[in-house]
Amino acid sequence: MLSSQVRAIVKSTVPLLETGGEALTTHFYKLMLSEYPEVRPLFNQAHQASGDQARALANGVLMYARHIDQLEQLGPLVSRIVAKHVSLQILPEHYPIVGTCLLRAIREVLGEEIATDEVIAAWAEAYNLLAGLLIGAEEEVYAASAKAPGGWRGARLFRVERKDVESAEITSFYLVPEDGGAVMDFSPGQYIGLRLHIDGEEVRRNYSLSAAPNGRSYRISVKREQGGKVSNFLHDRVQEGAALELFAPTGDFTLRRSRKPLVLITAGVGITPALAMLEAERHGERPIHFIHCARNGAVHAFRDWVEEVAASARNLRHFFCYSEPDTGDAADATGLLTREHLAEWLPADRDVEAYFLGPKGFMVQVKKHLRELGVPESQSHYEFFGPASALEA
Repeated sequence: MLSSQVRAIVKSTVPLLETGGEALTTHFYKLMLSEYPEVRPLFNQAHQASGDQARALANGVLMYARHIDQLEQLGPLVSRIVAKHVSLQILPEHYPIVGTCLLRAIREVLGEEIATDEVIAAWAEAYNLLAGLLIGAEEEVYAASAKAPGGWRGARLFRVERKDVESAEITSFYLVPEDGGAVMDFSPGQYIGLRLHIDGEEVRRNYSLSAAPNGRSYRISVKREQGGKVSNFLHDRVQEGAALELFAPTGDFTLRRSRKPLVLITAGVGITPALAMLEAERHGERPIHFIHCARNGAVHAFRDWVEEVAASARNLRHFFCYSEPDTGDAADATGLLTREHLAEWLPADRDVEAYFLGPKGFMVQVKKHLRELGVPESQSHYEFFGPASALEA
């Protein structure tokens, strides 16, 4: 437990974090990734280059400082961090490295006049408390995964049983364990961690599970990103029969038990977790409204499958919106998804459970539209790399 004096000192740095938090975390990553190359595989360098990772960490540090005396106010932030850490196999030995670099960054960015020995000591205590909480929570998840039927701890070798091209940009990989054993269950919306070695360099990534659990295999569906080191490697160089190292499923963007109508709103490769959600609910009585946005038919993955499900599932209504349709493309609307589209396609009663995922700009608009159309904030669910405030229009 932190003393009142330590909590007061940490809270006194909140105004500085509000204005300079991103500069601090950018410097932190620069220090850590240059001086501790062993942790580089744990970080997506594309997110580093875009600044997304620094912004996300800056928000996390700010929220921690702001709520240092009421940590329960952090809400889902902690569970989201734990899930990401578990998917990448963050371990207790990584935390001292992070702590050392964070304290150095605070001192070097804020300067010794502001970041006095007293401030650094207070932040060291606060960090150690947080590290202990996260290590404990992550160990609970690791242990639960190891004990679950078909579960495991650490990396497990899987084989690419099948590789299917789903669109001009997205390819699916069907993965079965090399040991021939069962695979653990997961909640629709969760993801697995993947460890690869590409040209001598270790990299780790998360990919949503794009099919409902079946006890014997997993499916991920990967979009080829322009310049993407891992996505292009998977598309071009990983063939059927190849072996891949997987970390067990995790994630808190999951389908909740509810009888309320289910609304799934996705764009691009954001469709992947929604497919598992749709598959899990397709045989029930719960009304489902499936809305997907793509540029055109060539890049629209899984359209045929969704239409096949709709043909036999009386509880499903589906709508497609193409922003840049090609000649001959059939869609329910063209252009960007608007509030008017959603007003028409959502149930008249807005007491629904809505899940949405896609590019940031898309999510900003969907979040705004759902709120304006009367969908309760507590029933509007999404997954986003970065501070939730970034999705406020």
